[in-house]
Amino acid sequence: GQRLEIQFPEGATQVKIGYKTSPTASGLQWLSPEQTAGKTHPFLFSQSQAIHARSWVPLQDTPAVRFTYSAAIKTPPELIALMSASQDPSGERDGDYSFDMPQAIPSYLMAITVGDLEFRAISETIGVYAESYIVEEAAAEFADTPLMEAANAKLYGPYRWGRYDLLVLPPSFPFGGMENPRLSFLTPTLIAGDKSLTNVVAHELAHSWAGNQVTNSSWRDAWINEGLTSYVENRVMEDLYGKRRAVMEQVLAKEDWQRDMDEIEDPAMTALALPETLADPDEAFTNVAYVKGQFFLNFLEDRFGREVFDAFLKSYFDHFAFQSISTADFEAYMVENLIAPNPGKVTDAEIEEWLYAAGMPATTRNVVSDAFENVTEQQTSFLGGTIGAGDLPTQNWTTHEWLFFLNTLPGDMALGRFEGLDRAFGLSNSGNAEIAFAWYMKSLEGNYPAIQDPLKGFLLRVGRGKFIYRLYQRLVDNGQRDWALEVFQEARPGYHPIAQNRIAAIFEQPEE
Repeated sequence: GQRLEIQFPEGATQVKIGYKTSPTASGLQWLSPEQTAGKTHPFLFSQSQAIHARSWVPLQDTPAVRFTYSAAIKTPPELIALMSASQDPSGERDGDYSFDMPQAIPSYLMAITVGDLEFRAISETIGVYAESYIVEEAAAEFADTPLMEAANAKLYGPYRWGRYDLLVLPPSFPFGGMENPRLSFLTPTLIAGDKSLTNVVAHELAHSWAGNQVTNSSWRDAWINEGLTSYVENRVMEDLYGKRRAVMEQVLAKEDWQRDMDEIEDPAMTALALPETLADPDEAFTNVAYVKGQFFLNFLEDRFGREVFDAFLKSYFDHFAFQSISTADFEAYMVENLIAPNPGKVTDAEIEEWLYAAGMPATTRNVVSDAFENVTEQQTSFLGGTIGAGDLPTQNWTTHEWLFFLNTLPGDMALGRFEGLDRAFGLSNSGNAEIAFAWYMKSLEGNYPAIQDPLKGFLLRVGRGKFIYRLYQRLVDNGQRDWALEVFQEARPGYHPIAQNRIAAIFEQPEE
């Protein structure tokens, strides 16, 4: 960003700035008609988090500063414009749209999209926008969203944003979801047909309390947004689908946290409160912020009891509503309103370790899933040759059980076992993006060659960073740099600028 300095004439109370965005603004993606499902109209969407709002609006691009806004947008009459603000889903396509956001939000929640979209209502206050090819599937997949909102409100106080709508973006969207207020942006890779990946919807909705309502004042404290949201998400999933699913998701999340810590070179970056030397806000968005933050709240819940902790968290969201706070602010409020009234439950050293020390604290909750223990038994029989791939009792496995099974397979598994699993379950061409990704990662580790064409197809049609960053990195690490670069060059025009830059940096790394 560059400083914009304006000298106000004496007595001036407003300033009007005329500006244009660059076609290469990092916070905007402009898709040609050919890059959309309908192939007829172009598509625009924004991604302002963490510091990309400055690329399309002149503003103070920090979560410490909050603002209200109104906007008027003119489009070709066949297209719909939406923003992270109030909107009328029954409005006509007339090319003239007005928006108002009366609650103060930080810059990273400024959002816009324009495209050939359709709307389907899920309830009176919740609905989904998407291109016509996927709008019915999306409405069915996300049908439980009103139940999620009710569960959140029961635990943590009322939803304060008016409507809550969902927008399914084209596959180039680089994230699973983005919590833009009143209009969460979602990747189409969540639509698995069985609601197995809707925890991401629960996560983005939970941001309406943790993040949007109470915001980290610096990205060094990203856990205040993401850790609290991950905790709330898991509580809502337990409320709706039972403890068994919630525990499976905790186990998988803890594995992701451990993996990220193994890959982070600077130990200081594995603390919740990140160092002052944080160079790029994007570096804050690891599973340290998400999962370590979540397990910190699990620790507090275990020590103080769920009833006491729920009351504390509800009061926290109310006390800091529409404010931006730091780790120190959270800690001070916690000491005064949770620890002091309930003495003897935690020690200062334990809190210090969770907030400011590197690594996984000794008091981290030990989570065990009986479902995964059963999967481990079946996996052992398969690897030991007692049963073949086709004999695995997978009929009632959830996505979570499949992910645990695939993630824990040995990387040096015999090629015949890869072939058997692929033949029995069609994993290389799975329609579930999470399962396909886990299979590709394991297959690359085991040098299973049959995934090459399906993997290329996946990389060409999916732009979600969670998948493609690690796949390109694994290909480079496996000595397949040239092939991966060819695929990237073909896929690059369909990736978001954020993803383009992130993947280009992978190829710029020196070869070992």
